Amino acid sequence: MTMLRAAAFATLVVAAAPASAAEINVVAAGAVRGIIGGMIDDYSRQSGSKFHLTVGPTGQLRKTIASGEPVDLVIVSAPLMAELEGSGKIAPGSRVDLGRVGLGVVVREGAPLPDISTPEAVKAALLKARSIAYTDPKLGGTSVEHLMKFADSVGIKDEVTGKGVISTGGNDAAAKVADGKAEIAIVPITDIHAKDAKLVGGLPEPIQLWTVYTAAIPKSSADPAAARAFVAAMTAPAMHDHWVKAGWQPLK
Repeated sequence: MTMLRAAAFATLVVAAAPASAAEINVVAAGAVRGIIGGMIDDYSRQSGSKFHLTVGPTGQLRKTIASGEPVDLVIVSAPLMAELEGSGKIAPGSRVDLGRVGLGVVVREGAPLPDISTPEAVKAALLKARSIAYTDPKLGGTSVEHLMKFADSVGIKDEVTGKGVISTGGNDAAAKVADGKAEIAIVPITDIHAKDAKLVGGLPEPIQLWTVYTAAIPKSSADPAAARAFVAAMTAPAMHDHWVKAGWQPLK
C-alpha cells in the first residue's frame, strides 16, 4: 500500500506542490494519525517540504491552536472546526471535509472476542472487563466523552471509571490494551496502530458515533499556498482508496 500511495503522490506532487520546498506546521486529531503520517512521509520525499506534526485529543488541540503557536494546517473534528471558524481563526473557503470515522472496540490479540452486537452486549463487555483504557477526560477526547456518555446512560459510569486505565489518546489506549495493561478500549477505528491490538469491530449503530474530520488553513498560516498544495494532494481522487483502506468512510 505504501508503495502505491507513494507512486500516486509522485504524480500529484508535481501538479500541486509549490516550486520551492516549504515548512508546514500541522495540528491534527489522533484519528488521522495513521493516514496523514504516511502521506506526510511520502509528500516530504517527493516535494522536499518539511513537516512539523502535532497530534492530540480535542482538548489538547484546542489549547495548542489557541496558544498562538504558528500553524499552517489544522485537521480536526467538525465540531472543533466549527469553533475555530466561529472565532474567525480559519481562512474563508479553505475548509475541506475529509471523511468520517467511527468508534471501535479493541482487545489484545489472542484474547476472547466479546459480543458487541448490541448496546446491551457492549454494556456487558464493559462490566465483564477488569480494566478499561481510555483517554484522560481532562484532555477532552472524542472517544472518552462518548464512552462516559454511554456508560452514564446505562447506569455503569462508576464501574467504568473505577476500572479506568488513563491514556493520552486513542492510540495510547489501544497500545495499553496491546501491552496487557488494560483488557478493553473504545477508540476511533483509525487510531489503532499497536501490533497486538485487535479490533473486535465498530460499535453497534444505535450507539455508534460517527465523527467527520476536516482540514483547513488558519488565517495565521505562514505559508498557506504550501498547506493548500498538500491538502490538494492528499484529497485527490487517486488517494480515495487509501482513505477507505485506512478505515475512513467517504461523506455522501
